[in-house]
Amino acid sequence: MLKNDQLDQWDRENFFHPSTHLAQHARGESPSRVIKTASGVFIEDRDGNRLLDAFAGLYCVNVGYGRQEIADAIGEQAKELAYYHSYVGHGTEASITLSKMILDRAPANMSKVYFGLGGSDANETNVKLIWYYNNILGRPEKKKIISRWRGYHGSGLVTGSLTGLELFHKKFDLPVDQVIHTEAPYYYRRDDLDQTEEQFVAHCVAELEALIEREGADTIAAFIGEPVLGTGGIVPPPAGYWDAIQTVLKKHDILLVADEVVTGFGRLGTMFGSAHYGIEPDIITIAKGLTSAYAPLSGSIISDKVWKVLEQGTDENGPIGHGWTYSAHPIGAAAGVANLKLIDDLNLVSNAADVGAYLNRTLAEALADHPHVGDVRGEGMLCAVEFVKDRDSRTFFDAADKIGPQVSAKLLDQSRIIARAMPQGDILGFAPPFCLSREEADQVVAGTVQAVETVLG
Repeated sequence: MLKNDQLDQWDRENFFHPSTHLAQHARGESPSRVIKTASGVFIEDRDGNRLLDAFAGLYCVNVGYGRQEIADAIGEQAKELAYYHSYVGHGTEASITLSKMILDRAPANMSKVYFGLGGSDANETNVKLIWYYNNILGRPEKKKIISRWRGYHGSGLVTGSLTGLELFHKKFDLPVDQVIHTEAPYYYRRDDLDQTEEQFVAHCVAELEALIEREGADTIAAFIGEPVLGTGGIVPPPAGYWDAIQTVLKKHDILLVADEVVTGFGRLGTMFGSAHYGIEPDIITIAKGLTSAYAPLSGSIISDKVWKVLEQGTDENGPIGHGWTYSAHPIGAAAGVANLKLIDDLNLVSNAADVGAYLNRTLAEALADHPHVGDVRGEGMLCAVEFVKDRDSRTFFDAADKIGPQVSAKLLDQSRIIARAMPQGDILGFAPPFCLSREEADQVVAGTVQAVETVLG
């Protein structure tokens, strides 16, 4: 098939791509790929290349591509009612039903769902509600938010500040003053190689306690964290981490926001990552897996504790002054209802647990003896391979060598498999759709081994 050169030209002349080297793309120095169709775990571009998407878009097409049930739900909703707002008590059958379905699956202490469009705006909502909450309680100084280095929570002003990755701060005048950061629970990258996991958890707790002491607990409103670090390296927490962190937060009356944009609705082999790790959040952030990205939708799940204070605030001050035009958009809500039904009907959470464990195990076994593979880690349908210059001394490659991007590019070129070169390290990430089969997992493993051997010998 001949490439549509006019479309390529229009792309480079008109389209501002996110997370892209803008100058290289505009000059035609980096590839432009136009995706045309998709089914299951495979996507196909305009040139007929069929690619196994082992990252589910951006960890989001959880049920897989081409699900007619969701497309039909979107179409029927658009024909019946394409849009109405959710201000001053308005709702639709889809938005009300989806709220109920979410709370039926969420931890027992959760009360209400506020809907937005993406994870970034959901976390912006969370911070505003946390500030409102403390103002209503007469604590106007209790406003700082603790995040973790390497955490990812969005690309807005506050959410980009919560994100603990240099790329999202550099030249953007971020982070803002109300956001402070603490140690990432990244055991492989610990400074003291002699530390056991238990000792490292104690170190993370000590760092958090010291930060709270320096800043003053009466100035700190909340702590936000992903159950498993996502974009910061796909890093499951060390054993006991979340129990220990929650003990500190409760002692200092600091709210906990569980950012489950990636882990919500099954990616860890459980419906929520909070249940997986025994996290008891005050607010849960949801997005990607809520609709499997068939339509934009996000949410903030609010606990009973926080909700009661929000109610008090409106009794004292009138209607809450927060809302988005597209909050609870009926097309997104209809996609969410169909998506959650499909997850249940196809038993996809169980498959994510089973095939995810298989993928992690076989990939770790296949790369166990490679001298430049320092760590293979994951949980559920999340997996990462971290490359090192020397495994024994845990010496990392120079960032300029771009080993992670090289392996990712070879995997795509040689095996037609999409994985993600993660930022801030030579890390290859995998987050396939939940419908991945063991045979497809074997393809991912074989292709990865070949790519690693091509780049690193």
